[in-house]
Amino acid sequence: MDDDRDAAGQAVYEIGGQQYDLTTPGYSEAVARAHAMQQRPRCMCMPGGVETYVARLSGGYVVKRMPDTGDQHAPSCPHFEVAADASGLGALLGTAIREDPVTGLTALKLDFSLSRSPQRLASRDTSVRALATAPSCPRLSLRGLLLYLWEQAGLTRWQPSFAGKRSWATVRRRLLQAAGNKIVGGRPLLDRLFVPEPFSVEQREALGRRRAAFWAMAAPNSAGSGQRLLLIGELKEIVPARCGFKAIVKQVPDQAFVIDEHLYGRISRCLQPEISLWNAGDDIRMMSIATFSIGASGVPTIVELALAPATREWIPINDAFEQHLVERLVAERRSFLKIARINPRGRGLITSATLLDCPDSPSNLLVDVNADQPFNPDATQELKPDRKWIWHVAEGPMAALPQRQGASVRHG
Repeated sequence: MDDDRDAAGQAVYEIGGQQYDLTTPGYSEAVARAHAMQQRPRCMCMPGGVETYVARLSGGYVVKRMPDTGDQHAPSCPHFEVAADASGLGALLGTAIREDPVTGLTALKLDFSLSRSPQRLASRDTSVRALATAPSCPRLSLRGLLLYLWEQAGLTRWQPSFAGKRSWATVRRRLLQAAGNKIVGGRPLLDRLFVPEPFSVEQREALGRRRAAFWAMAAPNSAGSGQRLLLIGELKEIVPARCGFKAIVKQVPDQAFVIDEHLYGRISRCLQPEISLWNAGDDIRMMSIATFSIGASGVPTIVELALAPATREWIPINDAFEQHLVERLVAERRSFLKIARINPRGRGLITSATLLDCPDSPSNLLVDVNADQPFNPDATQELKPDRKWIWHVAEGPMAALPQRQGASVRHG
């Protein structure tokens, strides 16, 4: 099996007075009826249940959590999500991210452009700026969009049974599913999103044909205008080219992406922390998201770029300390939810991960890396004292993690 799944079958829903899970005969029909009758299934992970809704996606139906209710579900429930403020997402909900439970669609507002014109290309200087400073308006940055889709795809969640099963094919499938109900500028995000298929030498020609067909929509017209596409892939390297530089994406090794010298200079300056972490070892994956255009010659040119380091399991991290924490969690076979900093709020102390296998003991894991200032307990006052575990890096090695308690979903 080349897949990892969130054990979505654990979720039990009350629909029309009866309880169903994914394996219950008649589940699909019950969900379809709920959608037709505009009923709200209740997820029974907590006593009394938590309201959800049914969305129609790709010709089928899926039960989704109501906006901003993830923290009301049990930690072991597939619908569980930490409070939106933990990742900075709270400031974007209702503005940059607007979810409609009636249609099941989520409208996104971005702080970068997916259109191009000669004037815009000549005047706009926004590449990689999203990583230099947090956005000043309620819109998703390029990096924010990457991490938001990662979270929506369930790729920030980990449990021991996923080991060895999270391939690029799985990552790609999940990202495309997550993007399936997203709208940008009134158009489906999938119309602009290029997530390359796993590369195969034997399938190289077929892959190239499908890629060219998708990229054709971004070809410039006679006036020089056109569309930009979004690329999500694992960056292999950025190396000098005959003129300027080129980026090589692991999943598209047979097609380089052009980077001009000006953009390369800003990448080197603004993305130095991410690049330094990437250079420190071979066990870091570099997730990349970029807007790119297609020139008259058919060659892709990157316009804006953002990077986000991840572990071998595709779990996003911010620094070497979070890398150490995540690697230990994986090695000790823990179930956890990594907090992606979708909308960074500076360098304050925030939750790095939440344990999902010990609901009755400290479950919020924080990393205090600021050795220049004494630890301020007020920085975590929003967390209950008995629900947080903190690694003070300046004081020495990481302490033992809270003990696993064999969490299970509660029904009814």
